[in-house]
Amino acid sequence: MADSTVPQPAIGTPSPQSAQAVVQTQYLVILSIAVCHFINDVMQSVLSASYPLLHDEFSLSFTQIGLMSLAFMGTASVLQPLVGTITDRYPFAQSLTLGMGSTMLGLLLLANAPSYAFLLMGASLIGIGSAVFHPEASRVARAAAGRKFGTAQSFFQVGGNAGHAAGPLLAAFIIVPLGRPSIAWFALLALVGMAILSQVGRWHANHRRTKKAVAPARAHGLPKRTVVITITLLAFLVFTKNAYIASISSYYTFFLIERFELSTQEAQMMLFIFLAASAAGVIFGGPIGDRIGTRAVIWVSILGVLPFTLALPYANLFWTGVLTVFIGLILSSAFPAIVVFAQELVPGRVGLIAGVFFGLSFGIGGIAAAALGLVADATSIEFVYHLCAFLPALGILAAFLPRLGQDPA
Repeated sequence: MADSTVPQPAIGTPSPQSAQAVVQTQYLVILSIAVCHFINDVMQSVLSASYPLLHDEFSLSFTQIGLMSLAFMGTASVLQPLVGTITDRYPFAQSLTLGMGSTMLGLLLLANAPSYAFLLMGASLIGIGSAVFHPEASRVARAAAGRKFGTAQSFFQVGGNAGHAAGPLLAAFIIVPLGRPSIAWFALLALVGMAILSQVGRWHANHRRTKKAVAPARAHGLPKRTVVITITLLAFLVFTKNAYIASISSYYTFFLIERFELSTQEAQMMLFIFLAASAAGVIFGGPIGDRIGTRAVIWVSILGVLPFTLALPYANLFWTGVLTVFIGLILSSAFPAIVVFAQELVPGRVGLIAGVFFGLSFGIGGIAAAALGLVADATSIEFVYHLCAFLPALGILAAFLPRLGQDPA
């Protein structure tokens, strides 16, 4: 007789017998996809890290820099949900390889662009690469996760954050001293990524053929209306996080140069410190969410960063560095938890949810970058940080997120 304490599977989830077919956590696959996320986001961050150089070479305004961010992030934002929806229905094993190829072409165009219009085209190609990479790579991470969804998302995403952190560092020591043509050297990383992703694609195709199941999401029992409201709340929280991150990734170097009279290389090093802290925060967000619940991580991450963002515009150089470390650590831990929370709400639509939230992340970042560029041109860079300091206050919305099965009561 079955033990009455063992929960019975929900309708539509694998039976206890088929549970044996659930793939164990495939750390090598997760590591491979994290490495490729690192490569992908290094190439992306080279774009934003090159803004000071492009600003001088092409005499760009802050509005034009913001429009470059919009071309990159807007393209990725619009296409990611579409890619996720299509590949939910029609999986294509080598889509990740093709996405990396688009990013490579974008870099080559940036390195050789004769005018601003070609810079926008290169940024858009990088956005297309991201649109393909992120939902598909998130799907692979979940397929390889076994039952450790938060941990898999964190390892996958920390590759991207590490890439964002390394981009300014590489720009400071390669692109700044050697000039814009050196951007083309980063295309070699794309070839390495394409080789790895071709093997990952083969694993994922075999995984689908052998009918191994991803561990099912626990039935949450929430009505559709509540699910829709919750997804909307999560979208607002992504807005809070990514609008602030956009102010750092696009304009932090200009803020440091203007306020503290740092050189471009010194400002890039400060940006690296922030992005490295963000990468560290992602590492902890998923595993902690697996233990204490994703809802708690989201709540603490977004609202908890508010005191640090409020203090940042008034700090001296030393405390600016310290505060941005805490901001990066705390704020970045939210996104793996948000993605897992949303995937638990809408089981079976992994690609769509990943596409929506990664796309939303890029879209908000692009729109915010463009809007903040207009504000900076009309006022000052310093005013931008006074304005953005209050964004994390919207984290209070996390109080309205429902408790799911994996969250403590």
